[in-house]
Amino acid sequence: MRTLILVMFAALLVTACTSKQAGQEEQSENGFTFVFLTDIHLKPEMKATEGFQMVIDTVNALAPDFVITGGDQIDDALYASYERADSLYGLYKTMAAGFKMPVYNTMGNHDIYGYSSLPKVSRDHPEFGERMFEQRVGKRYYSFDHKGWHFMIIDGIEQGDGTWGNYVGMVDAEQLEWIRQDLAGIDKETPVVISTHIPLVSIRPQINNGPLYAENHSALVINSTDVLAPFRQKNLKLVLQGHLHFLEELNLLNRVRFITGGAVCGSWWQTPDDAVLQEGFVLVKVTDNDFTWEYIDYGWETGIKSN
Repeated sequence: MRTLILVMFAALLVTACTSKQAGQEEQSENGFTFVFLTDIHLKPEMKATEGFQMVIDTVNALAPDFVITGGDQIDDALYASYERADSLYGLYKTMAAGFKMPVYNTMGNHDIYGYSSLPKVSRDHPEFGERMFEQRVGKRYYSFDHKGWHFMIIDGIEQGDGTWGNYVGMVDAEQLEWIRQDLAGIDKETPVVISTHIPLVSIRPQINNGPLYAENHSALVINSTDVLAPFRQKNLKLVLQGHLHFLEELNLLNRVRFITGGAVCGSWWQTPDDAVLQEGFVLVKVTDNDFTWEYIDYGWETGIKSN
């Protein structure tokens, strides 16, 4: 029954967000589009490279101004040997070079080397943890501007102590201070967008398990209140999230919208028999101080059914 409810909820969301595009006026002079690709989980198995190439071709045909990835670019560094992680990062960098527009990457838990590897990896390893992502892809947190909008890429993952697993959803103190300083440099009317792999807010736990269910520490950012506090006096418009392989939009006071963006790999490059939410990504269309969005099913089919 829980699976059925989840599928029905995802279907309603897909219908709702797609219908917003009907009758949309042409983009204003200051408008632009961008794509949010989350949970790619790229690997050489299960036709994942074929699927990702379809994504690249579809995005290039849409010709957005840029791409933001939502984390979990590869599958995976978290549990892998160094040789496996090294090869996956090489595969991602080679394929991602096929995008014809800039790509801004967000780090995901499966992009982190050594937290869960067996045998254990020493913290002294030059690419342990987040360092592998930073050395292979780029900074774990940063910001950029585009046509009057301010984008902030956040790392919401910290190493766990085993109580809740080998990683937890958390934004560290260094970043909290950076967020305050970064926001201090922008006007309070400037539209702001956040990208985080692990969600700050989600209704999935309640949809799956009932209204009083509390999710575990690896599924949501546990200090999201601290993360969001500096944005109260700013024009935060959109929070883009991944990790859950779930499609949802939460509207906070008709001011901030939280979009958990499905998954490029869908159900881990498998297709459940009851799947409604297909492999896909989010296309965002910005017009002046507002935006609309839709979920793009890029047409990949595996032929492999999950149990």
